[in-house]
Amino acid sequence: MIQIEDLRLVEALAQWPSLSAAARALNVTPPALSARLRKLEASLGLALATRTARRLSLTAEGERFAREGAAILAQLNALPESFRREDSALTGTLRIAAPFGYGRQHIAPLLARFAQIHKGLRLQLDLRETPWPDRHDSDAVIHIGAVRDSSWIARTLAPNARWLCASPKYLRQHGTPTVPRDLLDHACICIRENDEDVTLWRCRPSLSGKPDTVRIVPAYTSNDGSIARHWAEQGLGLVLRSEWDVTEAVARGRLVRVLPDWAFDSAPVTLLVPTRRGRTARVQALMQFLEQELVRPPAAPPSRRRA
Repeated sequence: MIQIEDLRLVEALAQWPSLSAAARALNVTPPALSARLRKLEASLGLALATRTARRLSLTAEGERFAREGAAILAQLNALPESFRREDSALTGTLRIAAPFGYGRQHIAPLLARFAQIHKGLRLQLDLRETPWPDRHDSDAVIHIGAVRDSSWIARTLAPNARWLCASPKYLRQHGTPTVPRDLLDHACICIRENDEDVTLWRCRPSLSGKPDTVRIVPAYTSNDGSIARHWAEQGLGLVLRSEWDVTEAVARGRLVRVLPDWAFDSAPVTLLVPTRRGRTARVQALMQFLEQELVRPPAAPPSRRRA
């Protein structure tokens, strides 16, 4: 019979890259953890993980076991809360994952306010390059862009257009594109993230007209959006970046919005949470708080005039 410890064992293996790291998380020795894993695999009659000298990875069966086991553990953790009064204080740990830039700039300050409201909660914010779909150890995930996995519930928190921008210096030296096809003659900066096709830029005119698609050849590439924005501010080329990240730079004149009459693919800010059966009161409270706070894109700070 499968025990709760077995579920926690495979959950830890899904979260950590090695057997020794998973053992430390469970406060057991690696040999003891390895023995427990072999015993579980023998009882199930299948392999849950593959092991090398430096790394451990789950098999397809192991990933399914971890996914379904995590749902069971979430329901068990939520069971005590279901017997409490609705107005009782929230307790326990709430684990949130978010992208580095947006998480640092917008989610972290909001969570500080959320913590002041619910003082009995322990909050854990993990900033990651791509928090989705790597969410086995999170109660809620902040995601920017399209969501292709439907196993969790997606709630849109705020719209988020993508703006094409360049520095005034770059536009003076190389000219300003007037139609999307002009981008083929310009230096473009790409951000590689979420396994998206980042060199295919789709756009449509704001008024009537035919949508267009441009396959750009990147002159510069980074997996860090803030670096790409900084390169654009330094005059290296044009960057297609989320509105939340470039609004201030545009307001202060460090960047200029290019092709403003064309709308590029948007990347809405989305909250991903478990299905209702696996959702705790902590997650429900977080959902309500973020939906109230992130009702519109962050406003740009006022530009400073020189005396």
